[in-house]
Amino acid sequence: MIKDSYGRTLNYLRLAVTDRCNLRCTYCMPKEGLDWLPNKELMTNEEMLKLCSVFVNMGVEKIRITGGEPFVRKDFLPLLEDLSQLKGLRELSLTTNGLLTAPWVPELKRLGISTVNLSLDTLDKDRFFQITRRNSFGQVMKTLDALLSHGIDVKINAVVMENINTADIIPMVRLTEKLPVSVRFIEEMPFNGSDQQVSLTWDHFRILELIREAFPSIYKTVDPPHSTAYNYKIPGHIGEIGIIAAYTRSFCGSCNRIRITPTGMLRTCLYDQGIFNMKDALREGRTDEELENRITQAILKKAETGWEAENNRDQQETVHESMATIGG
Repeated sequence: MIKDSYGRTLNYLRLAVTDRCNLRCTYCMPKEGLDWLPNKELMTNEEMLKLCSVFVNMGVEKIRITGGEPFVRKDFLPLLEDLSQLKGLRELSLTTNGLLTAPWVPELKRLGISTVNLSLDTLDKDRFFQITRRNSFGQVMKTLDALLSHGIDVKINAVVMENINTADIIPMVRLTEKLPVSVRFIEEMPFNGSDQQVSLTWDHFRILELIREAFPSIYKTVDPPHSTAYNYKIPGHIGEIGIIAAYTRSFCGSCNRIRITPTGMLRTCLYDQGIFNMKDALREGRTDEELENRITQAILKKAETGWEAENNRDQQETVHESMATIGG
């Protein structure tokens, strides 16, 4: 097992397979998009499979595929197929915006994908366009229907933004009445690819306060180990509610996550600036043992909290890079 200097076991890897995305969400990137990485700077499928194999050998039990948008990558499905066959891997899941996902849902089911996190910040078609700068709401809803019809667990991730989509909080909560979904409201983070500041008015306390006003019977449930969300249930509702304190970072004490960016950079925290580039180490011909040693040393330097990780960054380095370049 991989342990950090605070005794936390790290058994969850988040692998970003691309920085590219077919949306332009305001909380993630400028409307003109980003300077996309050249293909040679991205990891190949073989390199990603190799790294995941090393991590599983070290004790990682869960891998979540993120982006960018994973389905934008043309050779994505073969990678999923290979990852699903890693011995020792107990859970393979992914995060998607749902635009290209619906036709592939039967394949996801066949591969044993256990959970899909679906990014959906509003149930209003016009607001969807305002947030994403794309007219693709219907495609996302088709993906939601397909996932549910195939019995795949769905977590809907909604970033809460002041003066933009707070009116959607209650309608999205109502989804849980008849659908077996977990709707998770996420505090807005500064990873928007610009110096645009975020508002912290809508933190997890205020989100819960609004929900409780509409649903006074909502009650706290037991949070699973390492959960980033505070979890709640409304009597009579099939689904559940989660609130993720992504900016206030109150869940750091039980963190079990490791991240690899699309370029192969190992990050031990969402808020750090990267420890070392694993893709480069592979291309230098490093052995599995050498990779494991470097990973072990990197994990021992993992910050205790996200605030400490941010403070440890170079002063010139801010936390305004796009989430797409980090891995959602």
